Amino acid sequence: MFIQRLAAAFLAFAASVTQASAFDISRYDNTSRQLISTRYWGQNSYGATHSDTANFQKPLSYYCQDNSVDFIPIAFITTFFGTGGLPVLNLANTCNNVDNSTFPGTALPDCSALASDIKFCQAQGKVVTISLGGAGGGVGFTDDTQAATFATTVYNLFLGGSSSTRPFGSAVLDGVDLDIESGGGTGYPAFVNKIRSLSSGVYPDSALGSTLNAVGFDAVFVQFYNNPCGLQNFNAASQWDFGLWDNWARTVSPNKNVKIYIGAPASSTAAGGGYQAIGTLNSIAVQMRNSFPSFGGVMLWDESQAYVNGRYDLAVKNALVAAGGTGFTYPACNAASFVSGTGYSGGSKVSYNGYIWQAKWYASSTPTNDPNNDWSATKSTSTTASTSKPASTTTTTTTTTTTTTTSAQPSTTVVSGNCAGVAAWSSSVAYVGGSQVTYNGHLWTAKWWTEADIPGGAAGSWTDDGACTSQGLIAGTKTAAQLPTGVSARANSRLFRL
Repeated sequence: MFIQRLAAAFLAFAASVTQASAFDISRYDNTSRQLISTRYWGQNSYGATHSDTANFQKPLSYYCQDNSVDFIPIAFITTFFGTGGLPVLNLANTCNNVDNSTFPGTALPDCSALASDIKFCQAQGKVVTISLGGAGGGVGFTDDTQAATFATTVYNLFLGGSSSTRPFGSAVLDGVDLDIESGGGTGYPAFVNKIRSLSSGVYPDSALGSTLNAVGFDAVFVQFYNNPCGLQNFNAASQWDFGLWDNWARTVSPNKNVKIYIGAPASSTAAGGGYQAIGTLNSIAVQMRNSFPSFGGVMLWDESQAYVNGRYDLAVKNALVAAGGTGFTYPACNAASFVSGTGYSGGSKVSYNGYIWQAKWYASSTPTNDPNNDWSATKSTSTTASTSKPASTTTTTTTTTTTTTTSAQPSTTVVSGNCAGVAAWSSSVAYVGGSQVTYNGHLWTAKWWTEADIPGGAAGSWTDDGACTSQGLIAGTKTAAQLPTGVSARANSRLFRL
């Protein structure tokens, strides 16, 4: 659902449930770092952009010697069904199926040298998981049966099961992380549910909305970088959308206590966009921690970049600890209640359904948890979040030529005049305020710059000047806000309005 609020390829997510005794999912000061990068980031994230080998990624245990990290996904299983039916594991320069020996008849490398490092990290209270996918990974399922079978394989290879081909030897990982950046969503709910039935630890990181909505995850890592909703647009109400995730967590997710994490690059070379100076990231993280009860912490990509960048990871952790690891006090409701039928200028703030909302631009629609809505939730002010709409209202507007009544019942509109010479509305034309078009037998005037916003649609970009033809007087009956059959009233142009 929310994956597609902009475009599926823009966002990646992670979800988790913990079983490590030292990790408390209910806290607000957790941090997480993707540890081993592969093809998505190069052979290792720092090494892909630098030549000083002294700062290349260190052994796993190196990053577990202080309290700055709480859980670490090891990435990636790049292919689900490789030679011999077993997956392919690629940990870049640490362990892979080219430079390391593989189990007979498979392309699965023997990475048992990592067992002691994994156990050391777990002994320090860290949660260590295996990550599946990555950009370009050979992943996906044909059906639920195949997905459940693969879940059993993963359980036996990496979790609490048994196999003669365990890549990490006697080390038992704490869960699974899904970083699914391609393919469809077939089978993933079945995969997660099967893992849950076999083990108590699941840490999916997926771009699959149906999976997020179907399974009760405990944490969701949202990638706020390399996309328009990134940290670089934190101050733009039309882009920053942590409020969408808080509402999803509290009203849609099967687990209403799920925690939402801010995913951030650990340095300017760790991602294509979204990196922020440490002071800025700390400020954003603390503000979200104090604004939304679903906030869980910060996830950084990746460990190698964070260490070299002045211990960026430790600075984030310290800021969250200082803000308070437990307890949430709802912010004061310091905005007037939303009034249906009122027009609000961009930047205006209102309270509605347990949130403070800020208008992205001129807004008259009801605040809703929809990326195409005119409003963005900036903080939660109530223990109850709701997706309900206000009671219907009736408004009447009278001009010298038109009387229009908007209500839940059909209304009659009578207009004297014609629209000869006025072009029909086109979704591919950009209109400036004051432009006139004809649509569905009516004359419409643009309120502001608009493109692809249907006259009479939910965007509210057009004023209905009444029914008309090129020949004169018309009397007609229509249902308020009626749209042509099969037409969706999504306000696509809202993604581009400044």
